[in-house]
Amino acid sequence: MIDPSKFYNALLVRGINFFTGVPDSLLKDICAYISDRAPEERHIISANEGTSVGLAVGNYLASGNIPLVYMQNSGFGNTVNPILSIADNDVYGIPMILLIGWRGEPGIKDEPQHIKQGMVSEDLLNAMKLPYLVVDGYSDIELVLDKAIHTAKSEMKPFALLVRKNSFEKYSLKKSNSTRYPLNREGAVKLIIDQLGENDIVVSTTGKTSREVFEYRKALQQTHEKDFLTVGAMGHTSSIAMGIAIEKEDRSIICIDGDGSVIMHMGSLTINGSMKKLKNFKHIVINNGAHDSVGGQPTVALAIDLPNIAAASGYSFVESATEVDDIKNKLSSLMSHHGRAFLEIKVNIGARENLGRPTTSPKENKYAFEKFLKKNDPNTN
Repeated sequence: MIDPSKFYNALLVRGINFFTGVPDSLLKDICAYISDRAPEERHIISANEGTSVGLAVGNYLASGNIPLVYMQNSGFGNTVNPILSIADNDVYGIPMILLIGWRGEPGIKDEPQHIKQGMVSEDLLNAMKLPYLVVDGYSDIELVLDKAIHTAKSEMKPFALLVRKNSFEKYSLKKSNSTRYPLNREGAVKLIIDQLGENDIVVSTTGKTSREVFEYRKALQQTHEKDFLTVGAMGHTSSIAMGIAIEKEDRSIICIDGDGSVIMHMGSLTINGSMKKLKNFKHIVINNGAHDSVGGQPTVALAIDLPNIAAASGYSFVESATEVDDIKNKLSSLMSHHGRAFLEIKVNIGARENLGRPTTSPKENKYAFEKFLKKNDPNTN
């Protein structure tokens, strides 16, 4: 397996000293090592993968040094526009190294949302005419980096390293982003579910949040038909919820979002807030200041004012809460508000070791959810 320290030092020796990206579970060990070692201004955990490419372009233009951009293959789509319209050698010609975690690699068991992305990862790289190498725990990283850097420089374009599962040795993040709030995310999820009415609809964000929604419904011996578990498409949860809210004006639509998800496509807040005729959209952001589902790398969410951003975007109800009683009271106010409502709940990072995964498939979830949406709908035959 690849020692993160040796990989990091091999990058530095070759002049790669600017790092940016969105954390990935397959790359969490090297991402954690970079977080602990790189100076703060040399390592930017960005809003989304496309933004990372933009940062890398700017850094190369100013420094002349090749930067490294890391990501999960599920987020590679966010990079297509800036790579092809800026970094490609037919446009500006910007060399960089793309470190991509290969979730859903064919033949390797993974979650359903990663299967198609894993199947077409090499096809996408080939379609974009990006040179790449597949990396695993047996790769000679010195040779791999020499090849990648030489090709990126000679062809003046990005070079991708497609990283297989379990390629890096284990490394735990040393820098602490601990907080002392009364709840963790699962506790907040339970408080939210406990406030719901019989016909209320839930759209929950990707990662552990949806897993916790599923687990709590199971613990309560409730069905899962009321919940759309957004197992993929990070950053698009509130848009999915808004699309439902437009069609189901007589039902409350509760979007249970995360801070990393909101930041990834924050422009959606402005569209949500502009829908002034809607009275049923309830947007709850559980903010633990971390990409908790993929290794705990920090986000900037605890250092910015999400409620004020929501208010400036047009939400008519905006609150933040941390204490249990205050959360309950503000959830009650949120649920009774007629308009675009936003509530931030600040919690601690972390989840149960034995947290399960949904036992239904995405398609089973979809069919049950669609059936629930049609219940008591006067427009449905």
